[in-house]
Amino acid sequence: MKNKTYAGIPEEFGKLETAKIVLIPVPYDGTSTWQKGADKGPEAFLEASENMELYDIETDSEVYKNGIYLAEPVTLNATPEAMADAVHQETKRFIKKKKFVTIFGGEHSISIGTIRAFNEAFDNLTVLHIDAHADLRKSYEGSSCNHACAVYEASQNTVLIQIGIRSMDIQEKSVMDYDKTYFAHEMAMDDTWMDSAIEQMTNNVFITFDLDAFDPSILPSTGTPEPGGLFWYETLDFLKLVFNEKNVVGFDIVELCPNKTDKSSDFLAAKLYYKMLSYKFYSNEQNYTDQSEEESASPFSKLSKFKGLDDD
Repeated sequence: MKNKTYAGIPEEFGKLETAKIVLIPVPYDGTSTWQKGADKGPEAFLEASENMELYDIETDSEVYKNGIYLAEPVTLNATPEAMADAVHQETKRFIKKKKFVTIFGGEHSISIGTIRAFNEAFDNLTVLHIDAHADLRKSYEGSSCNHACAVYEASQNTVLIQIGIRSMDIQEKSVMDYDKTYFAHEMAMDDTWMDSAIEQMTNNVFITFDLDAFDPSILPSTGTPEPGGLFWYETLDFLKLVFNEKNVVGFDIVELCPNKTDKSSDFLAAKLYYKMLSYKFYSNEQNYTDQSEEESASPFSKLSKFKGLDDD
């Protein structure tokens, strides 16, 4: 499944030695309980990425020139626990190389491993969980590494902020921190939720983005679509603020379940990934050199550059 380079970028920008960014595909669908196919998500995402323009109009940037190394896929999947451990170890390996590490799943259980790695590497971590589902079960179907348990561990060990939730089991109420949970039906009536959520974050933020957070009218190709989700521009507005005001240390994107006859979801996932990188790395020093302080106070004037990652 491994492409020669991410999005077909020139080889000079795809070398591990010089790339600032690492992309780890995890084609895993071992614990999903409805529609199968998330294991095909990374391949569909990579194919869509090859057909995407690499100039981002909004940021006036080409983030791939920071270098994006496409790692070998993590395919160890004997058990959910083995998969979580393999993802954990591979993610941590690249963090130690001082790369900005990103992961594309696969279903959401892969995030158990990614979050473990980032929590070990960064002090006082916030996990920003954007999803339709709470994913707070301690165990499900005999495993604590099920997709329904994706952020339970994070709820115990990090500052967990949940965005867009609109489906959960009643048992998850006992685990959920309601002060840090933003339900979709409340967000629809509240213009302040973005600022409120950001105020609750620590400086170091890891984003786990389940694509079913989006409304199925714009992203139908996911294993468990839920009505009433996020739309494109409100999502980008929120992400811009997060990348602007916090040190996003990495992210994963999960739960693309490709549809052979409709490629729009694959392309949305590809654009989302590239947008998030663009927001992280965008620097407008040259664009704003001669402008006033007031003008340079726009959100794009403060989008954070790459920040080195410390060894744990």
